[in-house]
Amino acid sequence: MPVSIAIIGAGLGGLMLARVLHVHGIAATIYEAEASADARAQGGMLDIHENNGQLALKAAELFERFREIIHPGGQASRVLDRHGNLLYEDADDGTGGRPEVPRGELRRILLESLPAGTVRWGHKLTALSTLDNGRHVLTFANGFTASTGLLVGADGAWSRVRPLLSSAQPEYVGTSFIETYLLDADTRHPASAAAVGGGALFALAPGKGILAHREPDGALHTYVELHTPKDWIDGIDFADPAAAKARIAAEFDGWATALTALITDGETDPVARPIHALPVEHTWTRVPGVTLLGDAAHLMIPSGEGANLAMFDGAELARFIVAYPDDVERALAAYENELFPRSAAEAAQAEGILAVCLGPDAPHSLVDFFQQHETQK
Repeated sequence: MPVSIAIIGAGLGGLMLARVLHVHGIAATIYEAEASADARAQGGMLDIHENNGQLALKAAELFERFREIIHPGGQASRVLDRHGNLLYEDADDGTGGRPEVPRGELRRILLESLPAGTVRWGHKLTALSTLDNGRHVLTFANGFTASTGLLVGADGAWSRVRPLLSSAQPEYVGTSFIETYLLDADTRHPASAAAVGGGALFALAPGKGILAHREPDGALHTYVELHTPKDWIDGIDFADPAAAKARIAAEFDGWATALTALITDGETDPVARPIHALPVEHTWTRVPGVTLLGDAAHLMIPSGEGANLAMFDGAELARFIVAYPDDVERALAAYENELFPRSAAEAAQAEGILAVCLGPDAPHSLVDFFQQHETQK
């Protein structure tokens, strides 16, 4: 490979790109703002899909290691109404194509698969400048500078690389999530643990929902969903966790106690996550020496595809670089030619799934959605 490759961001997509390149003997450097791999918690469970995430792991020669961290039973799902009545249930018999794994463990596998020094921790990108022939100079908060022949923005929703390609900015979609946990739930919170079951819970009504997922060691990871103006969620004082939980729980007055306890009994401070997205058909005109992957390229409403798409993007970009090692621009053009329609289709589907979950016919609309997918298997 005649040019140096700099990847901004050590998330799943950036790590996957570096790993698949490494499999083919091509070196890359990842610059990550966080101080270390353990600087923060890495989130909850991910369902890794046969048609994208698993293909990327196979390209990375990590599929067997991925299989070792699968959470048995995690694919199970159930839909309840606000009173706790069971409307739909799908058990995990081990034959599904979307096994669940802890995000942190998946990231660990990718990190461990890379040569020492591939990730430069504590390198927060602060400035970019463009040179001739598609090269870029990177300046970091710690004073370090580097130049690169290929720059890849894998730096998430608020990407610092994206402005080189696009003026688009993520916009609030009208829905916010609030995240919390119950711990050792089978012993300490048996009613809520029973409501969640062995995998994912969807308790829904028009405009609101309580979603939860069982994680290893009896943890229940809850995402409250509310269709609400941004100023409403911004007006909650999350510095006062008890008051914040009470304010959020008030939106679910009259719901089954086993469900609202997922909020009121939360054992971690609630975290607000206003949902932002880029335009569904976000594209850009080819700019020499730079491209994007993952949320930097196609931030969308959460639908279970984000991590899968980021890893698939990374593997696909690596595939084209390997195919055209002496022609970076041909590789990037081929990658983006497939990236844009793929991303647009998934973003449109994500909008549709949110409407199914929080629309006027919820929760029955989600039951119908699951049943339709059963008939298509």
